[in-house]
Amino acid sequence: MSDEINHQRRRFFGTAAITLAAPLAAPLAAQFALNDAAEAEPASTEPAKSKSSSLRAIKPGTNTSFAPLKQIDAAGLLNVGYAEAGPADGPPVILLHGWPYDIYSFVDVAPLLAAEGHRVIIPYVRGYGTTRFLSDATFRNGQPSVIALDTIALMDALKIEKATLAGFDWGARTANIMAALWPERCRSLVSVSGYLIGSQAAGKMPLPPKAELQWWYQFYFATERGRAGYDKYRRDFARLIWQLASPRWNFDDVTFERSANAFDNPDHVAIVIHNYRWRLGLAEGEAKYDELEKKLAASPVISVPTITMEGDANGAPHPEPAAYAKMFSGKYSHRTITGGIGHNLPQEAPQAFAEAVIDVADNG
Repeated sequence: MSDEINHQRRRFFGTAAITLAAPLAAPLAAQFALNDAAEAEPASTEPAKSKSSSLRAIKPGTNTSFAPLKQIDAAGLLNVGYAEAGPADGPPVILLHGWPYDIYSFVDVAPLLAAEGHRVIIPYVRGYGTTRFLSDATFRNGQPSVIALDTIALMDALKIEKATLAGFDWGARTANIMAALWPERCRSLVSVSGYLIGSQAAGKMPLPPKAELQWWYQFYFATERGRAGYDKYRRDFARLIWQLASPRWNFDDVTFERSANAFDNPDHVAIVIHNYRWRLGLAEGEAKYDELEKKLAASPVISVPTITMEGDANGAPHPEPAAYAKMFSGKYSHRTITGGIGHNLPQEAPQAFAEAVIDVADNG
């Protein structure tokens, strides 16, 4: 979570005492590896007035299903499962989920965007849902740049040249990476919890004990006992994370189970464990992605139009907007969503999330 609880934090603590830890979705590495982060002008935390005034009001939980899911081979590596809504010729929006969540985080967002004429694509990340590796011999790699490349491959397979990207947790990190490294493929960006790009090297920097405590699960995953425990108790683990990350979200058993089914993917545990071990430098990635990781370690500025978001009751570790405001050089604003909204912002506040997507897409 963010991702990940992606799911990038480290040097942030060396520069400012703005918060105790980086976003849940962030890689352990210093997503805020910025010496000047603390000096950034504070972004407005008041919800900006939306241009999407025609968007119909929706109660979270109104929708419980998508149209039949689709499958497509992407880059000869994955067969990707995804939901789709809206007109095929509409401006594309790709919605990216985190850990331990799935595409149902956007089940209320998708119809809102579709009604506004957008083509909405919501893929299962590798290791989730109906997404499958095409070969048993493929390394089950969970490193951040690879997950971003999966989305590029999906866009290529769907013949989508450019899209608005929006996500939270691992999904926000993926969208950040794509916007930073391939801005020609990103029309605009919505990122819950801000700038989530970090590096393996920065992840080696220790944090104060209270901050480390909030990342308890990553240390658990570093052990073989942790791998076995997560495999055995996937649902119990995910439910605990949901409760900690969104303490005021009163989700019911049906809502949880709808998403928990995605964790039955045969590669789920391997991808999650590798992702977190890679962040700590305890697992190797693939050498062919080293150049991408090197670019990401330099904390590239994101130039596409961006709206960052945060819930006012996010129980996951997360930074203040001022910590990352300078990492967005294009048209930029921040929205704090009130009302007890936690880490799974699109599912807890679908209307606010959809409004941000529509507004930022207008600027792309």
